[in-house]
Amino acid sequence: MDTRFLGIPDLAEVPSVAVVVDVMRAYTVAAWAFARGAEKIVLAESLDEALALKARHPHWAALKDGPPAPGFDLVNSPGLLRSVDLAGRTVVQKTTAGTVGALAVKDASLVLCAGFVVAEATARLLRTRDNDSVTFVVTGEDGRADEDLACAQYIARRATGERTDPAGFLHRAATSRAATELAEGVRQGAHPDDIALCLELDRFPFAMVATWEDSLMVLRPYTPPPAPTEDAPV
Repeated sequence: MDTRFLGIPDLAEVPSVAVVVDVMRAYTVAAWAFARGAEKIVLAESLDEALALKARHPHWAALKDGPPAPGFDLVNSPGLLRSVDLAGRTVVQKTTAGTVGALAVKDASLVLCAGFVVAEATARLLRTRDNDSVTFVVTGEDGRADEDLACAQYIARRATGERTDPAGFLHRAATSRAATELAEGVRQGAHPDDIALCLELDRFPFAMVATWEDSLMVLRPYTPPPAPTEDAPV
């Protein structure tokens, strides 16, 4: 499998298969939203669009980066989200990098959104499709975010069935700029447990697939079929 690791500004053409990685924190949060019962997540292009969708659908929950703001129900923190009941609800998510990355590859034939919490399920889905080429979109810091690159590289190795020790990849994420900023309180709308929750490898058994539905980019969970003969991560 041919793999590329690109930042959002480097996406010069539409990839066939794209895995959009945002570990801290968009797609860790998205996974937690599904775990808390959300039916789907709409990836908004702007804060204004998120608020407009919320206005048209008052029962939807709007989520953004940073501190709480009028019109938004949630912030982009897994630690804060894990106690919220989202059963049957739609979440509208707008973040600085994660949602931007998914929308940048909206025309790909397959768009997956990922973090460490859904790494193995994402790799397993890629294995079932037998893709010739996969583009990993490293969303943070214009493609330089080491937590996102580490996660992307780990998923890429697992997608080939290679036995891979996750410890080094998780360490890179734990010592990344994003982790440091969360630990030091630079990033607002955070919980003290956010870093640890973002580093919980394979916490959830599903991958997350984004598709166009009624002119909106919609993210839904998908559990790939088990493959008992696969090598497990070490």
